[in-house]
Amino acid sequence: MVDETRNSLDGRAETVVQAGRIGELHQHLYGAEVPPRPVPCELPPAPGWFENRQDEQVRIARAVEEHRAQRGPLVVALTGIGGIGKSALGFHVARSLLDRYPDGALYVDLDEARRGGVVDVADAVGELLGALDVPSEWRERSLGGRTKQLWRLTQGKRIVVVVDNARYGTEVIPLLPASDHALVIVTSQGVLYDLAGTAAVEVPVGPLAVDDAVRLLGHLVTDPRLTQEPDAVVDLARGCGGLPAALQVAGQWVRKYRRRSLSRLVAELVAELHGKGIPMVEAVWDAAYEALAPEAARLYRLLPQLPDPRVRELTAAVLLGCEPVTAGDALEELESAGLLEPLADGWRMHGLLRGHAERRGRQEDPDGSERARARRASIAWYRRQAARADLLAAGSRMTFAQIPERVNALVPDVEFAGKPEALGWLETHRLALCGYVRLSFDDGLYEDAWALCEPLWTHFLDHQHYADITDAFRTAVAAADRAEHLPAMVRMRCQLARPLWEQGRYEEAAEQLRHALSAAAALGRSTAERKLAASTVEFRGLLKAETGDWAGAGADFEASKAIHTDIGNAYGVLLQTYLLGKTALRSGRHQEAVALLDEAHRMAEDQQRERITARSGFELGRALRLAGRPDEAHPLVSAALDAARARGSRTDEVRVLKELAGLAEDRGDASDGQEFRTAADRIASRYGAGSGDQSS
Repeated sequence: MVDETRNSLDGRAETVVQAGRIGELHQHLYGAEVPPRPVPCELPPAPGWFENRQDEQVRIARAVEEHRAQRGPLVVALTGIGGIGKSALGFHVARSLLDRYPDGALYVDLDEARRGGVVDVADAVGELLGALDVPSEWRERSLGGRTKQLWRLTQGKRIVVVVDNARYGTEVIPLLPASDHALVIVTSQGVLYDLAGTAAVEVPVGPLAVDDAVRLLGHLVTDPRLTQEPDAVVDLARGCGGLPAALQVAGQWVRKYRRRSLSRLVAELVAELHGKGIPMVEAVWDAAYEALAPEAARLYRLLPQLPDPRVRELTAAVLLGCEPVTAGDALEELESAGLLEPLADGWRMHGLLRGHAERRGRQEDPDGSERARARRASIAWYRRQAARADLLAAGSRMTFAQIPERVNALVPDVEFAGKPEALGWLETHRLALCGYVRLSFDDGLYEDAWALCEPLWTHFLDHQHYADITDAFRTAVAAADRAEHLPAMVRMRCQLARPLWEQGRYEEAAEQLRHALSAAAALGRSTAERKLAASTVEFRGLLKAETGDWAGAGADFEASKAIHTDIGNAYGVLLQTYLLGKTALRSGRHQEAVALLDEAHRMAEDQQRERITARSGFELGRALRLAGRPDEAHPLVSAALDAARARGSRTDEVRVLKELAGLAEDRGDASDGQEFRTAADRIASRYGAGSGDQSS
């Protein structure tokens, strides 16, 4: 008999449960209403100036006015070469129309989701869902599922979406809101021919006219020479090709040399142009670079080694091997020179300038030794910080790489106040971590490559960026093989299998696990190696459970439990008992499930493991209800609701509310059952989940 005193209800709730007054329990269980979704606005702050583009703005305004219902969202495609100012125009238009689109403004940069030239569109849709306040745990796994979720959340909304750096219309279509009243502004370097079926208007964005470019320089630089030497200003503006990205650098370069005549400065650029046969835009960037102090110039050359487009003070310090304050000074100098764009959380280098920085790096570091040293230092620093964050976020768990020592005493560790900050750091630096997995492998640093994936596993459990994690762990598998590190060969394959099966790629997952089990047969008899072998068998059981092979899953969980029992791993025994109970429950063996889950629940309480205590209690409650023992189920399910709310897990809350609905209906109280279901549906609809999503 399950001990009914094991629950977290307060006295009043326990009394009403025992009395069977579910209506009163309803009042206890529902505290606050589901909070309203905040209005998102992801547009960057407006610059101090924006020059012209009147013709383009008029075309967009006319398209907005003429757009009619029943045609879907209006798609405005801004096309033109890189550095021409498409993004700035898109942001400017979006800001000017916020009153017309009061339901929010979203932004996604497809280049940040692009790997090897291909965009993970599901990840891009996930970014939009995140902006709509949909936590990772609520996002669907597949592209189709996420797209439908986006449609549900944007149905009829007056919303504007800016999609930056598209290459194909097929990358854009899944990102479109399901609203005739929405505006989507897309930037692309080429015409998007495959936007068929959408209300699309192409607006070509050409170079700024010379007069407009001259005015832009006047905004950038307050300098009497601009009026005193108008011909030189025109020559400079014309030489920049009407590119705002080049004009920005040219303006800052002119400002730096206030005592030289503008004519002399432009003449130097023209001499560079004729002497080296390079475009004047390149000469402008060369001039700005050559005016930098040595440390800032070195940082400029090294920044392309970072796989993340964003640069922060600490990561710059790692590249330079200096104190953060010195790196900060160099970053500010690059910003002042117009070579970096400031962001809320650091800086970013324009793609055109990144190419220039790479060229200067090759010129001044022909053997690549300076860049290789910076990459190695960055890889080591990121590996150390990620491992520290992982240890704080996940606690002691099965890992095989040691936390590296500090590479440079001048560069401090990241300070994590607690688990949320550690998890937040892993999410913020996800692109860098995944990028360094590939860079480590390419540089032959195989241990670093697979070791970086150990903290990425912790991050993946809460943030399902499938394309990134699948690519990273495939690289880690190859790295572990190259390093001939047997435990890593086993572990990386197991961890790669999970994102594969979660995407429905069951055969690929099974293949990885076959190789993992084959390698595991060569493991030794140490406790750590036997624990890894047990975990590998568990992974195979989880895959079988995912595909509905309950008998096979149960056999694997039993085998894994036997190993954990033999080596005295109490948590391993608890986890396999819990999995066996869930397997029995889902295969209809309710009485067996009650016994197993009751055992797991007791062990979880004894080991003081809060999360699995709540989850095993919930599953035990379900088993008791299905076994015809609803009175014993109530306290356990209600305690699981308290625990889900304490953790802030809305997905668990919905599952528990649906189970409470089933309990109420089994007791013949259809009204209360409907209220519980309505509460669950209200939460689910808040996150765009469809009918049946997040079910028990």
